[in-house]
Amino acid sequence: MSDITEHEAAGVTRANESGLQPVVFIHGLWLLPSSWDRWAEVFAAAGLTPLTPGWPDDPETVEEANADPDVFAGKSVGQVADHFEAVIRALDRKPAVVGHSFGGLLTQILAGRGCSAVSVAIDPAPFRGVLPLPISALKASSPVLTNPANRNRAVPLTYEQFRYSFANAVSEEEAKELYETYAVPAPGKPLFQAATANFNPRTEAAVDSKNPERGPLLIISGEKDHTVPWAIANASYKKQAHNEGVTEIVEIPDRGHALTIDSGWREVADTALKFVQRFV
Repeated sequence: MSDITEHEAAGVTRANESGLQPVVFIHGLWLLPSSWDRWAEVFAAAGLTPLTPGWPDDPETVEEANADPDVFAGKSVGQVADHFEAVIRALDRKPAVVGHSFGGLLTQILAGRGCSAVSVAIDPAPFRGVLPLPISALKASSPVLTNPANRNRAVPLTYEQFRYSFANAVSEEEAKELYETYAVPAPGKPLFQAATANFNPRTEAAVDSKNPERGPLLIISGEKDHTVPWAIANASYKKQAHNEGVTEIVEIPDRGHALTIDSGWREVADTALKFVQRFV
């Protein structure tokens, strides 16, 4: 599962040959690496080298993903974290890592493994020790968690489910455009792992928040996020704040879980970029 694809290997080679600071972007559930394309352009223009690896077996396009949803099934948090670590370990320089949602959880896992020079976790999924369970978060995850069989399945979101969990803070027109442009099925297993993390001492959804090699960390929270509301983001921050490294949190007003892909994405990208530039 941790094998690096030809596309990812080419990105690593390009980054190593450039001599520039690499930045690894990690997408979350129901999205693909292409959701970072505009971010990659911004970070490249700032003199960094962006890489957008996929989760194992990610299709290239949204159309391919929706045509063959079973390709996503069965992926676990640990398998995906190991895959990204393999990409990172192939780099000559320790990268900045930026992740959204479950990508934000993976960002913190990798930081806890000492893999990143600086990290930005955007609306990150919770890890073991993060206790709040707001009603909106339970509702957002219900399309997966209400059916135990979904643990080993790939689960798509209907438009109504996407509207609630991702696109509640944008217009109906924009929400439909985001759904058609970006939404793909996602593995159910990571959601079950996160949901049971506080009951499983061996869970893969765990972060070594005290590792002194973690590096600086910024958590970004969307004010109106239903999926990862402030209570979860702030609890993650408080767990991470015990680290001797710089730990900060910022809330972006009037933004939902789609804040990395919606029409206000640039404000979030600039916030992340400024933090990265402070430390690389």
